Amino acid sequence: MLKRPRLLLVYPSTHKLGWVRRFQLPSLSLKLVAASTPPEWDIVLADELHEEIPFDGDFDAVGITAMTHQAVRAYQVADRFRSRGIPVILGGMHATVLPDEALQHADAVVIGEAEPVWAQLLEDLKGGRLAPRYSSVPSGEKLVIPWARRDILAGKKYLTTQTLQASRGCPYDCPFCTVTPYFGRSFRYRDTEDILAEMRTFDRKLTVILDDNILGDPERARPILKGMAGLGLRWGGQANLRFAEDPELVRLLADSGCIGIFVGLESVAGSQANHPKTGSRYSQSELIKRVRDAGIVLEASMIFGFDDHDEGVFESTIRYMEECRPSIPTFHILTPYPGTALYRQFEQEGRLLHKDWQRYDHNQVVFRPKMMSPERLYRGWVAARREVYRWPSIFSRVMAGNSAYFTNLAYNCLRRGGVYGDDAGMQQFQQAEMPLPVDTDPPGKVAENISRETS
Repeated sequence: MLKRPRLLLVYPSTHKLGWVRRFQLPSLSLKLVAASTPPEWDIVLADELHEEIPFDGDFDAVGITAMTHQAVRAYQVADRFRSRGIPVILGGMHATVLPDEALQHADAVVIGEAEPVWAQLLEDLKGGRLAPRYSSVPSGEKLVIPWARRDILAGKKYLTTQTLQASRGCPYDCPFCTVTPYFGRSFRYRDTEDILAEMRTFDRKLTVILDDNILGDPERARPILKGMAGLGLRWGGQANLRFAEDPELVRLLADSGCIGIFVGLESVAGSQANHPKTGSRYSQSELIKRVRDAGIVLEASMIFGFDDHDEGVFESTIRYMEECRPSIPTFHILTPYPGTALYRQFEQEGRLLHKDWQRYDHNQVVFRPKMMSPERLYRGWVAARREVYRWPSIFSRVMAGNSAYFTNLAYNCLRRGGVYGDDAGMQQFQQAEMPLPVDTDPPGKVAENISRETS
């Protein structure tokens, strides 16, 4: 009997997470690659967050996905398998934007979406004619992808394995984002019935929709939400806050079983605050209240480090969060990911501090800001996060909503644990030997802390 070919799919990890890995989501991209693999292949998944990679295993091919912060580890893994003569295919966002670099560590690279080209790639591999590049260019307004395979996750503990995508693409073309240039300038949705049919196979209530903006096209999102209303699911996802301009859409969202939604506010002031994605005839405070009043936990994300941000942005952002009262505030450091307009700008201006991809994780400063030093940006981010996750701030946000108190408090406590945990990013500024702000400072002291600690 002929031996069935074996495929190893690898999700590389840059560090060990301990018990926190139980709150992670599995790689949707690898679940979709598995679903696109012809049935004659046996598939093994190695998620390095949960297990060791079987470097000595008997495999006919290895597929590795990687975002930018995972790229170095992905290359290390690829090199080890190639040293044994096993073909390696690299995919994911980093290989998509830097295919020449990825090809130094792989036999083939998938550029863009893997589903349309994966079966042909494996057929070429079996036939001895593997090409170095396989590329798919998004087109049209319809997204056609298989149902993600959850069976390959057997025995692994995640927050939930029920993840899926209903749409891809985005017309907003933010300079710090790779979605528009690589996944299309329009929202491409799957057929509504295909989405709902996949959801009907879910046997646990918690579901996460991993779209960049599930409500990006409200008219195409409405039938999805209406169909979800009778499925008994509790789900979370990501959207643009402008959906809350329509009270009917907010009601549909709540009726569909949505318990939490992530929105990117991006900036309290400047060009990003007035971006078409975030600008509205309504105040953001009013829109956030509409969502919270519907019983939905709202996580609002802000980014520090835009060229029109000076040192005062940290204090003004904290005060703005106190005014708007999202359920959960999230702060990130601006990161010029390869493949973005922002990366090209900073590279041309000579403002990139390095290209150590492991540190491109929106928690470290990898460029020189325009109106403050890298150290001030980093320490301002640390101080702002600690300020909004002081216990008084948490309780104030939790009590501001009309419902979902327990879910809101639990989520805030988990986030506080990360904020007040080990400060891994401090290594880049250890030579300054300056203390970080502590939890004892009263509100209104953040700007003073930043100035004192970084001068």
